[in-house]
Amino acid sequence: MPSYEAIAWFGIGAPKNTPAEIVQKLNNAINAGLADPQFKARLVDLGGVPAPMSPTDFSNFIAAETEKWAKVVKFSGAKPE
Repeated sequence: MPSYEAIAWFGIGAPKNTPAEIVQKLNNAINAGLADPQFKARLVDLGGVPAPMSPTDFSNFIAAETEKWAKVVKFSGAKPE
């Protein structure tokens, strides 16, 4: 399938029914860590690209990745063994 790029990404999730205030507190702490100049520089040195997101943005990102790769799998004809 043309125009697809495979990249590795990492994210942090919480159980489905985690209270919104806990999710937001975690998100704030994680994004603060990603903004730390030393941590950010180390990620970049390792080839990473820090991408702080809101919980909604991350949820949308996961949905888009799921949709994108579902199309690739369908196009490939791959079947589970």
